[in-house]
Amino acid sequence: MTTTRVEAVFEPLDTSKTIFELLGGEPAIRGLVDRFYDLMDLEPDFAALRATHGPSLDEARDKLFWFLCGYFGGPDYYIERFGHPRLRARHLPFSIGEAERDQWVACMGRAMQDQGIAAPLVERLLHSFFGVADWMRNRAG
Repeated sequence: MTTTRVEAVFEPLDTSKTIFELLGGEPAIRGLVDRFYDLMDLEPDFAALRATHGPSLDEARDKLFWFLCGYFGGPDYYIERFGHPRLRARHLPFSIGEAERDQWVACMGRAMQDQGIAAPLVERLLHSFFGVADWMRNRAG
């Protein structure tokens, strides 16, 4: 049996800066998060994803903003408030399958494009986000 290994090929990024800095710091991350949740609320393509969030997106907006600041190399607001992210454990109450994973990644990709983030950085972040989103799945399908 032969196995084929596929690796992502990325354009080089400026490694002298954090992703937090490359994106433009807190204002840019807040804009990205707000666009992400606005799209989720507006676009029918993201209906299954939106349905997992309950009636208000306000708490989710803040938590994702706080998390992404630290995840991207900026201030650890999320950890200061809640401790270790424990992403999988915190998402276990939600039914997450391939559709929700794919909608989350697509919605974030669209939000990054809408915010004018450079294509090489979008590509790199989507690759990372897909891996995390796939790891979060807790049901088949």
